[in-house]
Amino acid sequence: MDMQNVVVGAEGTAAEDVLAVARGTARVTVGEDALAGIAASRAVIDALAAKPEPVYGVSTGFGALAVRHITPDLRAQLQRSLVRSHAAGMGPRVEREVVRALMFLRLKTLASGRTGVRPVVAETMAALLNAGITPVVHEYGSLGCSGDLAPLAHCAQVLMGEGVAEGPDGTVRPAAELLEEHGITPVELREKEGLALINGTDGMLGMLLLACADLTALFTAADITAALSLEALLGTDRVLAADLQAIRPHPGQAASAENMRRVLAGSGLTGHHQDDAPRVQDAYSIRCAPQVAGAGRDTLAHARLVADRELAAAVDNPVVLLGDAEGGGPGAGRVESNGNFHGAPVAYVLDFLAIAAADLGSIAERRTDRLLDKNRSHGLPPFLAEDPGLDSGLMIAQYTQAALVSEMKRLAVPASVDSIPSSAMQEDHVSMGWSAARKLRTAVDNLARIIAVEMFAATRALEIRSATGELRPAPASQAVLAAVRAAGIEGAGPDRFLSPDLEAAYAFVRDGSLARAAESVTGPLA
Repeated sequence: MDMQNVVVGAEGTAAEDVLAVARGTARVTVGEDALAGIAASRAVIDALAAKPEPVYGVSTGFGALAVRHITPDLRAQLQRSLVRSHAAGMGPRVEREVVRALMFLRLKTLASGRTGVRPVVAETMAALLNAGITPVVHEYGSLGCSGDLAPLAHCAQVLMGEGVAEGPDGTVRPAAELLEEHGITPVELREKEGLALINGTDGMLGMLLLACADLTALFTAADITAALSLEALLGTDRVLAADLQAIRPHPGQAASAENMRRVLAGSGLTGHHQDDAPRVQDAYSIRCAPQVAGAGRDTLAHARLVADRELAAAVDNPVVLLGDAEGGGPGAGRVESNGNFHGAPVAYVLDFLAIAAADLGSIAERRTDRLLDKNRSHGLPPFLAEDPGLDSGLMIAQYTQAALVSEMKRLAVPASVDSIPSSAMQEDHVSMGWSAARKLRTAVDNLARIIAVEMFAATRALEIRSATGELRPAPASQAVLAAVRAAGIEGAGPDRFLSPDLEAAYAFVRDGSLARAAESVTGPLA
């Protein structure tokens, strides 16, 4: 993705482009078609600004203050004041990748030709992204309605040469200095432009797109660790058969089951569930792994559908509609107020993903606990300890995993069911989509840690199982085990300082090393 050129056109952009800009160094160009559309919508604003009748966002105040008509000599001040007053965020800084996604998505809407800004505004936003200048945005300030107002206002402020931003070297400095160093002229806002820069769902949508990318990888990782745990517990892979999955035709379930079958292919450990104490069936956390992970995959597919629709949208209020004025020609069109800035569609799926992630973490923890319990692990030592009693093994690693699962359940409480009226009751119902997105980011990171602990336990259990040489894990499992050890993550043995191993396991999952190790044998997994 790095160093590619992303062209923002009038028809929107793709999720891959957002990720390339947010997480990479892709350069951004505003397409010629987009610049033409921007100029056409600006002509509508200029025509309306010249008329004596008040038009919301052009010649009036905002929100509950929209009743005041603003004279032409005060309109530039109106836009500056809007941005400055709305840049009211508080709390910790928001991550760089989130801010870059937010800026790029706002640029995408400017390029739609629906907002009424001048081309220079869009081009300057692209210049900020290309220069690696990232406005300082704070955790608190958005209610997810009228868009992500405070976060976007902090970005608009930097566009004006005000406020503070992080430079490409990671140092936070006054925005004016950074713009000057990179030869970027601050924008002098005109009618409608301040409002157009802050009125969108860009922050919550950006975080949704980032979460979808992360969860796609984590669902694959979870299928791999579920297969490793099934194998280490001498479970049966017969429940993963394709014909069994087909009689309940959820696509996510089928994909997860197939992943597990491919990881387990050639295992000498599966199917020994009746050797010691006969089991007719494996426990739910083993047997139902594809059903739970698959439901999460289907939830993710729905979230992507919503994200794609939002990527095709032009979210602003008021919005410019071209070609509906007497006589036609330049400036023909109208400006209409609307409610498209309400974040409910995005907020709902952000909350839904947090629920799916929490349940996936929960079932993974149950498999880990089973691996550590000598009464349920079918011959493995207590807590996978070298010398149980003298050694505690992975006892407290499971505590850490359980603490993460417990927090995941709290994070799964929906934010979108809450609403606090604002702006003197003009904005009397809000989405809280930004809050839903912020907690989902924490949930995604927690899930990666939970999967890492299961991987850590399952690989140690497989190492113990195969120490005798009688039963060998599947080739894919052996590849994972070798890669884990090559990454410096220690295996079975006397007790040692566990935290570094767990952090290394987390990095191994997060950077895709787990999936790459399995796929070196299985080929690409879903």
